[in-house]
Amino acid sequence: MKIISTVARVLLGILFTVFGLNGFLHFIPMGPLPAGLAGQYLGALAMSHYMTVVFALELVAGILLLANRYVPVALATLAGIILNILLFHLFMAPAGLPLAIVAAVLWIGAIWNVRAAFAALVQSRLGPQSAEPGAPASERWAAVNR
Repeated sequence: MKIISTVARVLLGILFTVFGLNGFLHFIPMGPLPAGLAGQYLGALAMSHYMTVVFALELVAGILLLANRYVPVALATLAGIILNILLFHLFMAPAGLPLAIVAAVLWIGAIWNVRAAFAALVQSRLGPQSAEPGAPASERWAAVNR
């Protein structure tokens, strides 16, 4: 499973590095905006420069995945972006849904090796804290994670 996770991480890194760079350099030609609500939505995102931030986040996260550095941070950043891509294609522009699903599957594969870093996010509650409020952060963290 480690090899599959590594391959998924690299492919996801390539995907988001390329599309993040494309947002700035425009080397992949973009067709006309889709008709209807999807086109209006994309037009509003482009005119507000919101997509500049999204492309920058994609680029940084893709580079981090390729460099194998701060992988949990990169995957956490891409989680929201991939969810938005999936929802956009599911509800407004179904033609791009297959690539969005591929990105989501690659994300699931990439997160497999670092899933322990996200374990605290899915706990229903924290345990009792026995460290003093003024104690060093390492002691407070150890008390929470007992």
